[in-house]
Amino acid sequence: MEILVIGIGAGDPDHLTMQAVRAIERAEVFFVLDKGEVKQELVDLRTEILEKYAPGAKVVVGRDPERDRSSTAYVESVDDWRRRRADVCAGLIEQELTGDQVGAFLVWGDPSLYDSTLAILDDLLARGELKFGIEVIPGISSVSALAAKHRIGLNQVGKPIQVTTGRRLAKEWPDGVDDVVVMLDAQTAFTAHTDQDADIYWGAYLGTPDELLVAGKLSEVAGEIEKVRAQARERKGWIMDTYLLRRGHR
Repeated sequence: MEILVIGIGAGDPDHLTMQAVRAIERAEVFFVLDKGEVKQELVDLRTEILEKYAPGAKVVVGRDPERDRSSTAYVESVDDWRRRRADVCAGLIEQELTGDQVGAFLVWGDPSLYDSTLAILDDLLARGELKFGIEVIPGISSVSALAAKHRIGLNQVGKPIQVTTGRRLAKEWPDGVDDVVVMLDAQTAFTAHTDQDADIYWGAYLGTPDELLVAGKLSEVAGEIEKVRAQARERKGWIMDTYLLRRGHR
Protein backbone atom coordinates (compact mmCIF):
# COMPACT_ATOMS: atom_id res chain seq x y z
CA MET A 1 0.00 0.00 0.00
CA GLU A 2 1.05 3.58 -0.57
CA ILE A 3 -0.30 6.79 0.93
CA LEU A 4 0.04 10.08 -0.93
CA VAL A 5 -0.04 13.22 1.19
CA ILE A 6 -0.97 15.91 -1.31
CA GLY A 7 -0.73 19.63 -0.61
CA ILE A 8 -3.69 21.32 -2.31
CA GLY A 9 -2.95 24.96 -1.53
CA ALA A 10 -4.50 27.56 0.73
CA GLY A 11 -8.00 27.56 -0.76
CA ASP A 12 -7.84 28.38 -4.46
CA PRO A 13 -8.29 25.30 -6.71
CA ASP A 14 -5.76 26.92 -9.05
CA HIS A 15 -3.11 26.50 -6.34
CA LEU A 16 -2.82 22.86 -7.37
CA THR A 17 0.57 22.09 -8.90
CA MET A 18 0.96 19.75 -11.86
CA GLN A 19 2.65 17.29 -9.50
CA ALA A 20 -0.41 17.40 -7.25
CA VAL A 21 -2.73 16.82 -10.22
CA ARG A 22 -0.72 13.78 -11.32
CA ALA A 23 -0.77 12.43 -7.76
CA ILE A 24 -4.55 12.87 -7.55
CA GLU A 25 -4.93 10.99 -10.83
CA ARG A 26 -2.82 8.10 -9.39
CA ALA A 27 -4.76 7.69 -6.18
CA GLU A 28 -7.55 5.13 -5.95
CA VAL A 29 -9.01 6.00 -2.54
CA PHE A 30 -9.20 9.45 -0.94
CA PHE A 31 -9.51 9.84 2.82
CA VAL A 32 -11.27 12.90 4.22
CA LEU A 33 -11.74 13.89 7.86
CA ASP A 34 -15.05 15.72 8.19
CA LYS A 35 -14.99 18.67 10.60
CA GLY A 36 -18.76 19.05 10.70
CA GLU A 37 -21.29 21.38 9.07
CA VAL A 38 -19.57 24.56 10.21
CA LYS A 39 -16.56 23.77 8.02
CA GLN A 40 -18.45 22.01 5.23
CA GLU A 41 -16.83 24.43 2.78
CA LEU A 42 -13.50 22.69 3.39
CA VAL A 43 -14.96 19.37 2.32
CA ASP A 44 -16.74 21.02 -0.61
CA LEU A 45 -13.47 22.37 -2.01
CA ARG A 46 -11.87 18.93 -1.86
CA THR A 47 -14.95 17.54 -3.61
CA GLU A 48 -14.63 20.18 -6.35
CA ILE A 49 -10.99 19.24 -6.89
CA LEU A 50 -11.75 15.53 -7.07
CA GLU A 51 -14.67 16.02 -9.46
CA LYS A 52 -12.32 17.84 -11.81
CA TYR A 53 -9.22 15.65 -11.61
CA ALA A 54 -10.48 12.27 -10.35
CA PRO A 55 -14.14 11.93 -11.36
CA GLY A 56 -15.72 8.83 -9.90
CA ALA A 57 -12.92 8.34 -7.37
CA LYS A 58 -13.68 6.54 -4.13
CA VAL A 59 -13.92 9.00 -1.25
CA VAL A 60 -14.01 7.72 2.33
CA VAL A 61 -15.07 10.16 5.04
CA GLY A 62 -14.24 9.81 8.73
CA ARG A 63 -15.33 12.04 11.58
CA ASP A 64 -12.55 14.31 12.81
CA PRO A 65 -12.51 14.07 16.62
CA GLU A 66 -12.97 17.22 18.65
CA ARG A 67 -9.97 18.68 20.46
CA ASP A 68 -10.20 19.82 24.07
CA ARG A 69 -9.48 23.53 23.69
CA SER A 70 -10.25 24.31 27.31
CA SER A 71 -7.34 22.29 28.70
CA THR A 72 -4.44 24.21 30.20
CA ALA A 73 -2.15 21.29 29.28
CA TYR A 74 -1.84 22.35 25.63
CA VAL A 75 0.79 19.86 24.45
CA GLU A 76 -0.95 16.94 26.16
CA SER A 77 -4.34 17.89 24.69
CA VAL A 78 -2.86 18.11 21.18
CA ASP A 79 -1.12 14.74 21.62
CA ASP A 80 -4.42 13.18 22.75
CA TRP A 81 -6.26 14.70 19.78
CA ARG A 82 -3.64 13.39 17.36
CA ARG A 83 -3.87 9.89 18.83
CA ARG A 84 -7.62 9.89 18.36
CA ARG A 85 -7.21 11.21 14.81
CA ALA A 86 -4.70 8.44 14.16
CA ASP A 87 -7.23 5.88 15.41
CA VAL A 88 -9.79 7.17 12.91
CA CYS A 89 -7.27 7.15 10.04
CA ALA A 90 -6.09 3.66 10.96
CA GLY A 91 -9.64 2.35 10.73
CA LEU A 92 -10.23 3.99 7.35
CA ILE A 93 -6.98 2.72 5.85
CA GLU A 94 -7.43 -0.81 7.21
CA GLN A 95 -10.98 -1.06 5.92
CA GLU A 96 -10.63 0.63 2.55
CA LEU A 97 -7.09 0.03 1.26
CA THR A 98 -5.73 -3.36 0.27
CA GLY A 99 -2.80 -4.92 -1.56
CA ASP A 100 -0.88 -2.44 -3.69
CA GLN A 101 -3.62 0.18 -3.81
CA VAL A 102 -2.79 3.87 -3.53
CA GLY A 103 -4.62 6.06 -1.03
CA ALA A 104 -4.37 9.81 -0.55
CA PHE A 105 -5.01 12.62 1.91
CA LEU A 106 -5.63 16.08 0.45
CA VAL A 107 -3.96 18.52 2.81
CA TRP A 108 -4.59 22.26 3.08
CA GLY A 109 -1.54 24.35 2.21
CA ASP A 110 1.69 22.40 2.46
CA PRO A 111 1.87 19.10 4.41
CA SER A 112 5.18 20.10 6.01
CA LEU A 113 3.94 23.32 7.63
CA TYR A 114 1.68 23.17 10.69
CA ASP A 115 -0.25 20.11 9.57
CA SER A 116 -0.59 16.87 11.53
CA THR A 117 -1.11 14.36 8.69
CA LEU A 118 2.53 13.27 8.42
CA ALA A 119 2.85 12.92 12.20
CA ILE A 120 -0.31 10.78 12.29
CA LEU A 121 0.92 8.49 9.53
CA ASP A 122 4.29 8.13 11.27
CA ASP A 123 2.40 7.19 14.42
CA LEU A 124 0.47 4.51 12.55
CA LEU A 125 3.67 3.02 11.14
CA ALA A 126 5.27 3.04 14.60
CA ARG A 127 2.34 1.02 15.96
CA GLY A 128 3.35 -1.77 13.60
CA GLU A 129 -0.19 -2.78 12.70
CA LEU A 130 -0.17 -1.27 9.19
CA LYS A 131 2.54 -1.15 6.56
CA PHE A 132 2.52 1.41 3.77
CA GLY A 133 4.82 3.75 1.91
CA ILE A 134 4.42 7.53 2.10
CA GLU A 135 4.97 10.08 -0.66
CA VAL A 136 4.62 13.80 0.06
CA ILE A 137 3.60 16.31 -2.61
CA PRO A 138 4.27 19.90 -1.51
CA GLY A 139 1.64 22.58 -1.88
CA ILE A 140 1.28 26.35 -1.79
CA SER A 141 1.05 27.27 1.88
CA SER A 142 -1.08 30.03 3.37
CA VAL A 143 2.20 31.79 4.15
CA SER A 144 3.20 31.85 0.48
CA ALA A 145 -0.32 32.91 -0.52
CA LEU A 146 -0.26 35.72 2.06
CA ALA A 147 3.01 37.13 0.72
CA ALA A 148 1.77 36.92 -2.86
CA LYS A 149 -1.51 38.68 -2.10
CA HIS A 150 0.28 41.53 -0.33
CA ARG A 151 2.99 41.62 -3.03
CA ILE A 152 5.82 41.36 -0.51
CA GLY A 153 8.80 39.15 0.23
CA LEU A 154 8.70 37.21 3.46
CA ASN A 155 12.22 38.24 4.47
CA GLN A 156 14.22 41.45 4.48
CA VAL A 157 17.67 41.38 2.89
CA GLY A 158 20.16 39.52 5.05
CA LYS A 159 17.67 38.99 7.88
CA PRO A 160 16.10 35.80 9.27
CA ILE A 161 12.41 35.06 9.45
CA GLN A 162 10.60 33.00 12.07
CA VAL A 163 7.33 31.11 11.78
CA THR A 164 5.56 30.76 15.12
CA THR A 165 2.14 30.42 16.72
CA GLY A 166 -0.18 32.97 18.25
CA ARG A 167 0.19 31.22 21.61
CA ARG A 168 3.96 31.85 21.61
CA LEU A 169 3.70 35.38 20.22
CA ALA A 170 1.31 36.30 23.04
CA LYS A 171 4.13 35.59 25.49
CA GLU A 172 6.88 37.50 23.67
CA TRP A 173 8.18 38.75 20.36
CA PRO A 174 10.84 36.23 19.21
CA ASP A 175 14.32 37.34 20.20
CA GLY A 176 16.62 38.60 17.43
CA VAL A 177 13.98 38.46 14.68
CA ASP A 178 12.27 41.35 12.91
CA ASP A 179 10.08 39.32 10.54
CA VAL A 180 7.60 36.98 12.22
CA VAL A 181 4.97 34.87 10.46
CA VAL A 182 2.18 33.86 12.83
CA MET A 183 -0.15 30.90 12.39
CA LEU A 184 -2.81 29.28 14.58
CA ASP A 185 -3.62 32.53 16.37
CA ALA A 186 -7.02 32.17 17.98
CA GLN A 187 -6.61 35.20 20.28
CA THR A 188 -5.22 37.99 18.02
CA ALA A 189 -1.84 37.92 19.76
CA PHE A 190 -0.60 40.80 17.60
CA THR A 191 -2.52 43.19 19.86
CA ALA A 192 0.08 42.55 22.57
CA HIS A 193 2.74 44.25 20.42
CA THR A 194 1.16 47.47 19.23
CA ASP A 195 3.96 49.31 21.04
CA GLN A 196 6.40 47.93 18.48
CA ASP A 197 7.37 49.99 15.45
CA ALA A 198 6.03 47.26 13.17
CA ASP A 199 3.87 46.67 10.14
CA ILE A 200 1.36 43.86 9.81
CA TYR A 201 0.24 42.00 6.69
CA TRP A 202 -2.88 40.00 7.57
CA GLY A 203 -5.04 37.66 5.52
CA ALA A 204 -7.96 35.29 6.09
CA TYR A 205 -9.59 32.64 3.87
CA LEU A 206 -6.71 33.15 1.45
CA GLY A 207 -7.42 32.08 -2.11
CA THR A 208 -11.17 31.72 -1.54
CA PRO A 209 -14.05 34.01 -2.61
CA ASP A 210 -14.25 35.18 1.02
CA GLU A 211 -10.61 36.31 1.15
CA LEU A 212 -9.87 39.24 3.47
CA LEU A 213 -6.70 41.35 3.49
CA VAL A 214 -5.52 44.17 5.76
CA ALA A 215 -2.07 45.77 5.90
CA GLY A 216 -0.51 48.77 7.58
CA LYS A 217 1.25 50.04 10.66
CA LEU A 218 0.38 47.63 13.47
CA SER A 219 -0.60 50.31 15.98
CA GLU A 220 -2.99 51.85 13.44
CA VAL A 221 -4.72 48.79 11.96
CA ALA A 222 -4.77 46.29 14.86
CA GLY A 223 -8.26 47.39 15.88
CA GLU A 224 -9.52 47.15 12.29
CA ILE A 225 -8.19 43.59 11.97
CA GLU A 226 -9.84 42.59 15.24
CA LYS A 227 -13.17 43.95 14.00
CA VAL A 228 -12.94 42.41 10.52
CA ARG A 229 -11.84 39.08 11.98
CA ALA A 230 -14.65 38.97 14.56
CA GLN A 231 -17.29 39.82 11.95
CA ALA A 232 -15.99 37.15 9.57
CA ARG A 233 -15.93 34.51 12.27
CA GLU A 234 -19.46 35.39 13.34
CA ARG A 235 -20.66 35.24 9.75
CA LYS A 236 -19.02 31.95 8.77
CA GLY A 237 -18.62 30.20 12.12
CA TRP A 238 -14.90 29.61 11.60
CA ILE A 239 -11.79 31.43 10.43
CA MET A 240 -8.44 30.52 8.91
CA ASP A 241 -5.99 33.41 8.99
CA THR A 242 -2.28 34.16 9.16
CA TYR A 243 -0.11 37.24 9.17
CA LEU A 244 3.39 38.67 8.95
CA LEU A 245 4.71 41.15 11.49
CA ARG A 246 7.67 43.22 10.26
CA ARG A 247 9.89 45.65 12.16
CA GLY A 248 12.44 48.07 10.76
CA HIS A 249 10.97 48.56 7.30
CA ARG A 250 9.29 51.59 5.77
